[in-house]
Amino acid sequence: MELKGKRIGFGLTGSHHMHAKVFPQIEKMIADGAEVIPIISSTVKNTTTKFGKPQDHIDKLERITGKKVVSTIPEAEPFGPKDPLDCMVIAPLTGNSLSKLANALTDSPVLMAAKSTIRNQQPVVLGISTNDALGLNGVNLMKLMATKFIYFIPYGQDNPYDKPNSLVADMEKLPETVEFALKGKQIQPVIITHNA
Repeated sequence: MELKGKRIGFGLTGSHHMHAKVFPQIEKMIADGAEVIPIISSTVKNTTTKFGKPQDHIDKLERITGKKVVSTIPEAEPFGPKDPLDCMVIAPLTGNSLSKLANALTDSPVLMAAKSTIRNQQPVVLGISTNDALGLNGVNLMKLMATKFIYFIPYGQDNPYDKPNSLVADMEKLPETVEFALKGKQIQPVIITHNA
């Protein structure tokens, strides 16, 4: 791994069922020498689901990273010129946040950190998890696929018969995708057969 000494922002948005899949990937990146700064959306900060209470997720993130979560837009804004990141990851990235990012709407700490990272011409890695990626959100997905400094964790249909518009990233490929993105390359293949 080539993550030693890299400063990586890690943004989590809704799609709470995916959190258990991304936490081990954060641990891997830290074990490989990366500094990881956790950043959460208001949904993660405030929503209790069958996958846990907000504070449970926050406590785990802070324990894993050794850092306080960034949970407000003013806290995320310095990731622009003042306190830059080498790379920003958003995983899971919900359809809602996907749509906002593709249309330059910056209304969460996670999206602010992504905007700041793109401003600095550094990579933003996206791990999608949405039921409408092949529906109304398809145009936003393709817009981001063609956007400079944006890279995707390989993704595929997780349940093509019951949820034909759904796409989910293979979070196991997250650290490797970050490595490629830091070199300015998109890991391939980006569209995969998903074994979720």
